Amino acid sequence: NNKLELANGDTVEYDYLLIATGPKLYFAELEGSGPEGHSHSVCSINHAETFWGQYQKLIEKGSGTILVGAAPFASCFGPAYEFAFILDTDLRKRRIRDKFHIKFVSSEPYIGHLGLGGVGDSKGMLESEMRSRHIPWVINAKTTKFEANKCFVDVMNDKGELVESQEIDFDMAMMLPAFFGVDAVTAVEGLCNPRGFVMVDEHQRNPTYKNIYSAGVCIAIPPVEATPVATGAPKTGYMIESMVTAAVHNIHAELLGKEPEEQGTWAALCLADMGDTGAAFLAIPQIPPRNVAWFKKGKWVHLAKIAFEKYFIRKMKKGSSEPFYEKTMLKMMGLTRLKD
Repeated sequence: NNKLELANGDTVEYDYLLIATGPKLYFAELEGSGPEGHSHSVCSINHAETFWGQYQKLIEKGSGTILVGAAPFASCFGPAYEFAFILDTDLRKRRIRDKFHIKFVSSEPYIGHLGLGGVGDSKGMLESEMRSRHIPWVINAKTTKFEANKCFVDVMNDKGELVESQEIDFDMAMMLPAFFGVDAVTAVEGLCNPRGFVMVDEHQRNPTYKNIYSAGVCIAIPPVEATPVATGAPKTGYMIESMVTAAVHNIHAELLGKEPEEQGTWAALCLADMGDTGAAFLAIPQIPPRNVAWFKKGKWVHLAKIAFEKYFIRKMKKGSSEPFYEKTMLKMMGLTRLKD
């Protein structure tokens, strides 16, 4: 009936709908995880502030083990790496790094996979960074349960067979959860895949409901490749901007009586902050095979990330999603939001 039912009982009618809800943080899939359990998250401001408060108490204690990682079915791995490296940098600045152990546990098949099958030499660069910062890792890790100060992990081989089960003790843990579709969206028959993500075609339009478009983390994208432990494909900032641009152009076309034609490039340009250095990667498109794939590391990325955050917030406040100078600069790099 082209209506939205709101929580307060009101209804909103629509001709076209663009779903960009983001995901539900699916802590329920991993027993004992999440802010209501025995692990932390940095997926919201409240979660990050809760971790910060507990982190201050651990600093006062003077020593401990901090577990950082990503759960099975997670798709956003970059923040886990950023978190581990920034944590290491902060402890070194406080001159107490020697009192703390940081352990990294990930469902990725190798360090630097990132849910993307790697980008450039992300594997070698991130492994080197982990070694230089004395952060041991466990990959192909199927985390099964959290208890107080304990994480249970099944380590798989490349064939998905169990190699060993580990119990990892920790004082604090930050585990990025799997994502799932939000309840209001998953309740609509024929709209979503089994994990609640909205199915879309190349024009960001749902195949079942032709006047519903979707963009962002809430859409269904198949994994880049099969992995021993389930991983998802990330939806990064510029990639999402290209989705929204395509969706808006196509809705406009339909309003003019035309068929949707525009497709987003789904390209990725990411800056990862490591506390005192950083890593940048460019993937065009984000999903392989790619026309462009490079990965660079240096202190300039740390500074660029700070500058970009300030710039991005400012342009959002001004309501200008793509200023001409940004569009021109990115085009010189081969980045455009829409396919030619």
